[in-house]
Amino acid sequence: MGKVAFVFSGQGDQRPGMGKELMEKYPAARDIFRICDRVRPGTSRQCFSGTAEELRRTENTQPCLFAMELALAEALRETGLTPDAVAGFSLGEVSACTFAGVFDYASGFSLAVKRGKLMQEAVEDRDTAMAAVLRLSHGKVEQICASMRNVYPVNYNCPGQTTVATDAFRLPEFSEAVRKAGGRIMILPVGGGFHSPWMKGASEAFLAVLQKTRCRRPEMPVYSNVTAQPYPYPEEFRELLAAQIRKPVRWESLVLSMRASGIDTFIEIGPGNTLAGLIRKIDPALHTYSGLDFDRIRREVMKC
Repeated sequence: MGKVAFVFSGQGDQRPGMGKELMEKYPAARDIFRICDRVRPGTSRQCFSGTAEELRRTENTQPCLFAMELALAEALRETGLTPDAVAGFSLGEVSACTFAGVFDYASGFSLAVKRGKLMQEAVEDRDTAMAAVLRLSHGKVEQICASMRNVYPVNYNCPGQTTVATDAFRLPEFSEAVRKAGGRIMILPVGGGFHSPWMKGASEAFLAVLQKTRCRRPEMPVYSNVTAQPYPYPEEFRELLAAQIRKPVRWESLVLSMRASGIDTFIEIGPGNTLAGLIRKIDPALHTYSGLDFDRIRREVMKC
């Protein structure tokens, strides 16, 4: 087995009850939830007992996912597993940076809170949506988007899967164009059209917040959604993390870059298994694990 990476989930993987068992079982996870509750009272309550609708609001989704993800990553570190590199999908990139030591826990969580609010505000005046296009190449999806107004390819997930951001009223027209091309779409449970030009204001405001936040050199490589390469430090670090809000997530290219660096084992840090599924489609030879499967990780990754 080669190097190990932690990959942190993005919006859409949230679910009621996430993190409750971690908090009850692992002291490191309890510490994370305490920090998050001090910064934003009620965060652990939303994670453990919030409704699906409550968690779907971006201003709630992002801080709650961050809390659960960092709690899980620290629980794994508490058991003796530290990765060689990290990456995150969209919001997960803030979690990855924090775990890698770029931000202290409270500052990283505050960034997740602010990011969620800014992105929620950016979509409140416009009815937008995101949908995953399946069974078509990235190039074909780009062609369909180019033929319509305000439809953008925003996440390059894996071969045969591209996510788009669009005005909600264009979904039927877009869906029909995809169907005619031999594909299908799946509406995503997120709050708006992220990683698109509609996020320009949120991106600029988040950069202003980042410029006031202390950053440290990462303790391990952190791969960027924008470039699919390790973040440079200190050059462009804040600029790239802010630009990620309005630019496409290059997940397929990012995973291939990590593979080229010798990483062959990916542990998904989050409540679901979306990223593990994408990684298997990118390269079935790569080893993928749910971070919640402690027994299997101990047995196969830690060899104990």
